[in-house]
Amino acid sequence: MDLETRIAGIPERLEEVRSRIVRAADDAGRDPSEVSIVGVTKTLPTALVTAAIDAGLDGIGENRIQEGCRKIEELGREKATWHLIGHLQTNKARYAARWFDVVQSVDSVRIANALQQRAEIEDRSIPVFLEVNTSGEESKFGVIPDELEPLLEAVSGFDRLAIRGLMTIAPYDSRERIVRPAFVRLRRLLEEAREWDVPGVEMSELSMGMSDDFEWAVAEGATVVRLGSVLFGRRG
Repeated sequence: MDLETRIAGIPERLEEVRSRIVRAADDAGRDPSEVSIVGVTKTLPTALVTAAIDAGLDGIGENRIQEGCRKIEELGREKATWHLIGHLQTNKARYAARWFDVVQSVDSVRIANALQQRAEIEDRSIPVFLEVNTSGEESKFGVIPDELEPLLEAVSGFDRLAIRGLMTIAPYDSRERIVRPAFVRLRRLLEEAREWDVPGVEMSELSMGMSDDFEWAVAEGATVVRLGSVLFGRRG
């Protein structure tokens, strides 16, 4: 599919995704307006990102710091809410704190501390999600569920980080029985975290679900879905 065709198809794709979210939310007895879309634009040309923003997508997610910073600088910070959704290394925290509006991949006190220090320098507060490995796969980043409470308590002490909720990446599998338990686990963790009643923490968001599984995530309570190919077409 050439670039012009992909660009032309974005409004229809976005509308179809929104319709699917509405159906999934309705089936689960949820309000569809509780679910927001973050378009995953790693490796995509800025023309596609611009087309998505023009079509009404206001959340853009980038996995790679350098690529994300380049797009933000080129397109403008005010064009969208920019989410860092990929793994963050401590030596890149200065870029995340300067350029991104939300960081969804905090999974250690070390990373949180680096972000806190850079946020102080930038004189800003950064909304963050704590990433949890709910699949048990060694290849995935994220704190293990049993270590979430101490991480939450530690990060709550950083006054420049505003904890909004939790994020996870489900197994890459087409079978609902394999994928959906990761979403169930994250929802239950959020419910548990609310009972911990950690001061200064707002546990209201669940970032989970991607192009092949977002309807299951919505059914389990996702408030943010991170979508790439279903909006932009398959890469490569």
